[in-house]
Amino acid sequence: MEHVILDVDTGIDDALAIAYAVHSSELNVLGITTGFGNVSQKEATRNTLQVLDVLDADDNIPVIPGANEPISGQHIKEKSTRIHGEDGLGNSGLPLSKRIPYSSEAADFIIEKMEEYPGQITVIAVGPQTNMALAIQKKPEIVRLAKRVVIMGGAVTVPGNVTPNAEANIYADPEAASIVFESGVPVTLVGLDVTMQTLLRVEDVQQWGDVRSDYSDFLQTICNFYMDAYHQFDPELGGCALHDPLAVGVVIDPSFVKTTPMHVGVNVERGEALGNTHEVAQKNKNVEVCLNIDVDRFVSHFLNRIV
Repeated sequence: MEHVILDVDTGIDDALAIAYAVHSSELNVLGITTGFGNVSQKEATRNTLQVLDVLDADDNIPVIPGANEPISGQHIKEKSTRIHGEDGLGNSGLPLSKRIPYSSEAADFIIEKMEEYPGQITVIAVGPQTNMALAIQKKPEIVRLAKRVVIMGGAVTVPGNVTPNAEANIYADPEAASIVFESGVPVTLVGLDVTMQTLLRVEDVQQWGDVRSDYSDFLQTICNFYMDAYHQFDPELGGCALHDPLAVGVVIDPSFVKTTPMHVGVNVERGEALGNTHEVAQKNKNVEVCLNIDVDRFVSHFLNRIV
C-alpha cells in the first residue's frame, strides 16, 4: 500500500481525483492538504470537506489548510469560475460539512509525515506547488525523505491551457514549481502532454444516472458542468479531460504512462512566457516527464473505481 498525501485546490477534477484515491485500496491517504488555485484556499478546504462527506469517507482523513497566495505574494491567475463554477464544484450546492479542518499548516503536515514515514510518502500534487515548496524551504532535508512528488502540471511538449505557453497549476505559482523541480526531490510530471489525451465522455456520465445516490447525482452535476465548459472551447470534443485523476492513476499503476527523464525548467520572469515548462538541454535530469499514455486502460480503470 502506498502512503500518499493529496495536495489539492479543489475544483471539479480535484474532486474526481479525491474520489478515485479514496476508492483505491492501493493508496493509504494520510491527509489532504489544500491551497489556492481553482478557488481560494478557504474554498478549497470547504470543498474538500464536502467531497469527503459525499464520498462517506473515513473521518480519519485529515484536511489541512495551506497556502492562500503564491510564493511571490502576488496572485497571477484568477479563480477558475468559468471552468469550475462559483463554488468550484459546478455550483452543486453541497451542504457545509461538520468535519473540522486540521489545525496544522499544510507545509508542517507534509514535513511531519515525511519524518514519520521516511522514504515512503508520495505527494500527489494537483494544484499549484506552493505547499510543497514551502515545506522544502522550511526543511530542505525532506527532499531526501520523500519517495516522490507526482505533479499534475506543466506542458513540456504541447501548448498551455491558461496561456499559449503555460499550464494553469504551474502558471499560478511558477516560483514554487521551480523550487520543487530544482530541489532534488524525485518528481514525476503528469502534464497536458498526456492529460489532454484522456477523455471522460458524455455517455460515461449518463450511465451514472442508473446508480441513484447523492454521490452519483453529485458526480453527474460536476461533470456535466465541466463538460459544458469544455464544450465552449471545443464543441466536437464530447467530454472533458481527466487531468487530476491521471496523477492519482499514475501512483496506483505507473504502467499507465511512459516517462522520459528531462531537466525541466520553469519560466519565472513576468511576460507572455511566464509559467512555461521546457526542457533544458545539457543539464542533469530533474523530472520524469509523462509523454505516452495507455488511454483506454487508464480511463476504464478510473470509471470502474469512481462509481
